[in-house]
Amino acid sequence: MTGTPLALSLVLAGEAPHFFAEIAAVLVVGAAIAYVGFRFGLVPIVGFLLAGVVIGPNGLGLIQDRALVDAAAEVGVILLLFTIGIEFSIEKLTRIKKLIFVGGGLQVVLASLVSIALLAAFGVGWKVGLYTGFLLALSSTAIVLKLLADRNETSSEHGQATLGILIFQDLAVVAMVLVVPMMGGAGGSALDIGWALAKAGLIIVAVLLFARRVMPKILEAVARTCSPEIFLLTIIAVCFGTAYLTSLAGVSLSLGAFLAGLVVSESPFSEHALGEILPLQILFSATFFISVGMLLDIRFVFANLPLVLGVIGLVVVIKAVTTGVAVAVLRVRPAVTAATALMLAQVGEFSFVLERVGREVGLVPGGLADSGSQAFIAATVLLMVATPALAAAGGKLANRIEERADAAERDGPTPDQPEHTFEHEQNHVIVAGFGRAARRLSRALDAAGIPFVVTTLSPGGAAEAEQAGYRVLRGDSSRQRTLQLAGILNAKQLVIADDDPAMSERIAAVARTLNPTMKLIVRTRYESEVESLHEVGSDRVITEELESILQVFAETLRTYRIAPAEIEVREAAVRQGDYAGLRGAAESPSIEACHLDGDCLDSRTVTVRAGSPATGMSLADLDLSHRYGIVIDELHRNGSIWKNPPPDLALAAGDVLELRGAATAFADVAPLFRPAQTDVAVPSEPSPRRREVDMEAAIELKKNPQATCSHQDGTRAVTPSANGCEECLRTGSRWVHLRICMTCGHVGCCDSSANRHATAHFQATGHPIVRSLERGESWGWCYEDKVTL
Repeated sequence: MTGTPLALSLVLAGEAPHFFAEIAAVLVVGAAIAYVGFRFGLVPIVGFLLAGVVIGPNGLGLIQDRALVDAAAEVGVILLLFTIGIEFSIEKLTRIKKLIFVGGGLQVVLASLVSIALLAAFGVGWKVGLYTGFLLALSSTAIVLKLLADRNETSSEHGQATLGILIFQDLAVVAMVLVVPMMGGAGGSALDIGWALAKAGLIIVAVLLFARRVMPKILEAVARTCSPEIFLLTIIAVCFGTAYLTSLAGVSLSLGAFLAGLVVSESPFSEHALGEILPLQILFSATFFISVGMLLDIRFVFANLPLVLGVIGLVVVIKAVTTGVAVAVLRVRPAVTAATALMLAQVGEFSFVLERVGREVGLVPGGLADSGSQAFIAATVLLMVATPALAAAGGKLANRIEERADAAERDGPTPDQPEHTFEHEQNHVIVAGFGRAARRLSRALDAAGIPFVVTTLSPGGAAEAEQAGYRVLRGDSSRQRTLQLAGILNAKQLVIADDDPAMSERIAAVARTLNPTMKLIVRTRYESEVESLHEVGSDRVITEELESILQVFAETLRTYRIAPAEIEVREAAVRQGDYAGLRGAAESPSIEACHLDGDCLDSRTVTVRAGSPATGMSLADLDLSHRYGIVIDELHRNGSIWKNPPPDLALAAGDVLELRGAATAFADVAPLFRPAQTDVAVPSEPSPRRREVDMEAAIELKKNPQATCSHQDGTRAVTPSANGCEECLRTGSRWVHLRICMTCGHVGCCDSSANRHATAHFQATGHPIVRSLERGESWGWCYEDKVTL
């Protein structure tokens, strides 16, 4: 075995490499404890932390090679920052920019200043104070966002405030990782730090210019190979290559990884890249959290319990106060401030990165030597475990604040009324909020002459509504006083069209108490939000998710020629039952079966599209009845209907034919109605890629005698069915590149394309072999045998 790597030699000899036990312990124990923790309601990250405690040197001691785990953890940090870079959205940043840069910036600054001031009182220098402040300023992005998602609170007021602060913290990590080594070094003056930040800024500009000019072309070329292996390796190469190159310029690997993510985010293939690398990121990030758990010394915790509890209490107070002040400056409701403050009252995973960076240059949290590091690590791990409880406490505190505000509003002196109130309005509609849906509803109500009042806190929204001539009341729709001034006592209906589920529940609960006889309609997004909105008094919950399915169901019934009156009855029944038939609720009546006769099954509605061979042909020339056995029942054109269209009538683009015939007959006649090309494109989306496909050329696949494929003999020369991907051309979708079926000539898009129509065609028909239709490429692929030809 000369020249064979040692690890491979051991495997071939039947022996496990020395590091295999450590890897097995990390994966097996990590997965087991994470699962057990999940069953007890803990997020997986907490399970990974506990797994590290169990298998670490201070636990069972299953890990002997700490260097191996630390190396994997370093990779985890790089991949974690890389994926954060990919997920950054300029649109997201601009939408909540005030929360990010004002709220987040103020929180980080306040936490740092408070730490410096507290430690200075005990004679600790400003560098250690600032370093400690950096550690305390950060919160756990992974744990907090997971909790918000699980509770459907990401779009709530406190969820948006939390997200804004977390985004700034993630941005601040990049600068902190750069500044901390300078503070611990010999020449770490303010000038040195300023120069380092300036250099980092130049590197960021250079990388982003590269991202815009070069990276999309590189990823485009790689994606055209349709090879997931090459694409994944390229993405990893971009991540590690960028990180390494920036490190040569004196910038940290973590910053380089984040910049690499930004590079990829500028490409149209960013979502593809994220999907490919996410499993690796999860694996190595889990190793990172396990390695963090291994740092916790249980014996130290019990031996120094007062110190650890003191640090935990101090962290919670500093984080809650500084976060609360930062959010309150933005003039949000006190309840939102309280919920956000306690949601972020822990120390984050990136603090471990900073702690490790500081330890390497001689900085210790609080200036407490080894006990400082151990106390910080213990407090951080325990606070991460306690985050769900802190979040729940924040929610309860927010509810109490709201209840007290409502009580004060009821019992206290009446505040000054707005200039225009609608207390004496009768039988009107109250539109709560003035978001996108409420704007459209208001436009429709106004056109229909239905009286309504808009209530909104948004100055811009109120001004826009007043400019449109609508009656507007500026105020919080969840407040009793606002609803009373809007005439809730005599209102016929209240509509909540745009708010997040938590706010919608609050508005609905208050409104239902004030007026139990009006109709209360809430529009929301997901099925999971229906029950809670009904519990607080909503009469109807219009669910986008289920309403869209109902519309698809209705269109399907129309396709099968179910009578319009019957379709309306079925739609009404599903809506009146709050979509229970679609949700599969156990107590709901099932949707009644349709009676499908021959007319239902044999009929088709076909639209004549521009560019199809049928366009311009007369019905006599088509001769559908004699040639295909297809009967024309009706022809629709510009609102006119011909029951018996004349044979000499020429078809025009946009004509709609009601036809009857066998399914095989429609398959035979399909080429007559298939457009050669289309100009349809989805709005706001890139147009489909265009390339000239010779519709008359016979495409052949050169057989490969070396390939182990049993289907090559079944191929023949075929003619392309379309001038691009058939399905994409019909829908206006985009594709990366094209494949042609060597059985029937169907042209579909490759697996790097969003819709993967070539593979879908194989799954539907079983036709095994496709060939590339790209210029200069003649290779084929067998789906059955999974070999290249």
